[in-house]
Amino acid sequence: MTTPAQRTRTDGAMLVLEDGRVFRGRSYGAVGETFGEAVFNTGMTGYQETLTDPSYHRQVVVMTAPHVGNTGVNDEDPESGRIWVAGYVVRDPARVPSNWRSVRSLDEELTAQGVVGISGVDTRALTRHLRERGAMRVGIFSGTGLGEEAALLERVRSAPQMKGADLCGEVATDAVYVVPAQGTKRFTVAAVDLGIKGMTPYRMAERGIEVHVLPATATLDEIYAVAPDGVFFSNGPGDPATAEHPVALMRGVLERRTPLFGICFGNQILGRALGFGTFKLKYGHRGINQPVQERSGGGTWTGGKVEVTAHNHGFAVDAPLDGPADTPYGRAEVSHRCLNDDVVEGLRLLDRPAFSVQYHPEAAAGPHDAAYLFDRFVTLMEGQRA
Repeated sequence: MTTPAQRTRTDGAMLVLEDGRVFRGRSYGAVGETFGEAVFNTGMTGYQETLTDPSYHRQVVVMTAPHVGNTGVNDEDPESGRIWVAGYVVRDPARVPSNWRSVRSLDEELTAQGVVGISGVDTRALTRHLRERGAMRVGIFSGTGLGEEAALLERVRSAPQMKGADLCGEVATDAVYVVPAQGTKRFTVAAVDLGIKGMTPYRMAERGIEVHVLPATATLDEIYAVAPDGVFFSNGPGDPATAEHPVALMRGVLERRTPLFGICFGNQILGRALGFGTFKLKYGHRGINQPVQERSGGGTWTGGKVEVTAHNHGFAVDAPLDGPADTPYGRAEVSHRCLNDDVVEGLRLLDRPAFSVQYHPEAAAGPHDAAYLFDRFVTLMEGQRA
């Protein structure tokens, strides 16, 4: 008897982009329909972490790697309690997963969680189309009676856009929980959950930090009720231009000069808190192979260290790359930039203990080049305590 992972799907599926382009293939995962923003991920591995990253909420992810699902699915690598992507697009799904940690196939996992996907698609052509036209709304339809393309296109165009979407409250925790420090407790951190990945508090716990994860709706009083040595703002989905409460919350932390660290959405929130704008990227950065340069110790880019980093963002901060800028909280500078397109990838205050990065130093999945940033957060807290 064959399993779903060993069968070749024969039921048809259709991917319809809002500009009218259509790709046909076979159903993958759950059969049905779904809508979201079409984006592509350039990672060769790490699909399980991608699927369970809350930052992908309401996005249909196109994998540029041709073979997906080779290592199956396990119960140790998820970054949250569920799959968050709105839909999944692959070229050649693995028929039989092969890995000693695998407990089920990716197809079975997608089906069990109701995630509609499509396979047999020319993902190279689809990725090139998105690079040229930009991320856009998309629908995936599978099963019998798919309907006319024109009618499906109208349904895609009526779906909500990512620009202007306020989503962090839909993925954040409803109640406070604590990730205990490993070994001797050295610090307490209040982490504001805007869509946090599970590996992030774990990386802090490895360094002796007890992490209190708070809902996105937390107040300043609730943050300081845990007597934090530092405050962390997490990654998350949606348009940072809508995040009024997190911005106000971060400004309150900056006023108190508490050591502050932000990742991804947290970087965009810091940018807004400092008075910079944000904007939507044409097709974003998503993958585990993005080159980023850190500003050198002399305040210039010359000789700055280059890291290979993991990314998942469709918005960016509009801040000057050529030097420090004055803000209500002192001087701030861009600390990191993407070498592919000069997008701002990090900020730091020069007169207060606060910094952020746009990428993912927790390396789940991804390279470990940026793990030092958690140590930098520890150094800020040590300095404040001294």
